[in-house]
Amino acid sequence: MESKAKILGHPIHPILIVFPLGLLATAVIFDLVGLVSHDPRWAEFATYLTAAGVVGGLLAAVPGTIDWLAIPRGTRAKRLGLVHGVGNVVVVGLFLVNWLLRRETPAAPPTGSVAAGLIGLGIALVTGWLGGELVDRLGVGVDDGANLNAPSSLSGRPATATAYAGQERRHFGQPAYAGAERRGRGG
Repeated sequence: MESKAKILGHPIHPILIVFPLGLLATAVIFDLVGLVSHDPRWAEFATYLTAAGVVGGLLAAVPGTIDWLAIPRGTRAKRLGLVHGVGNVVVVGLFLVNWLLRRETPAAPPTGSVAAGLIGLGIALVTGWLGGELVDRLGVGVDDGANLNAPSSLSGRPATATAYAGQERRHFGQPAYAGAERRGRGG
C-alpha cells in the first residue's frame, strides 16, 4: 500500500520520525548521564532535546495519520497502525509532561520528569517495532511493485517499470496476492 503523504516520491512519515526518536532517546540518555555524573549541564541539554523531540513527534504524526486513514478497514495493518499511532501519542504526551515538569529548572529536573522520559522511551521502543511491522511485514508505505531494480522515485516512472531480473532475494515466490489485492481496492 503506497503512502498517501509523499515528498519527492518518498513517504514523509518515515523521513520525519527519525528526528523525534533520536532527540527523545538522546534526552533520556543525557538525563541518565547527568544523574551519574552529577553535572547539571546534561539535564539542561536534555530539556532542550525533549522540547525539540515533542515538536518533531507532533510534526511526524500528521503524515502518519494521513497514511493510516488510507489503510483498508478490517485489516491487521489498520489495527496495528492504530496501536502504533495511539502509542506514539502517549509517548509524545509523556515527553511533554517531562518537559513541563522541568522547564522552570532545566538543570535540576524532578524525579517525575525523568521517570516520564524513561517510560516514554520504553513505549517508543514498542511503537517503533510496530512501525517496522507495518512496513516490513504488511507493506504499508511501500510502492506497489517495489523491486530490487525499480527506477528512482525521481524518474517519475512506477516501481514496476523495471522488474527484478536476478535471482529472488528469497527462495520462495511472490505471495498469492502479489500486490494485486492492494491495487484492486482503488486506494
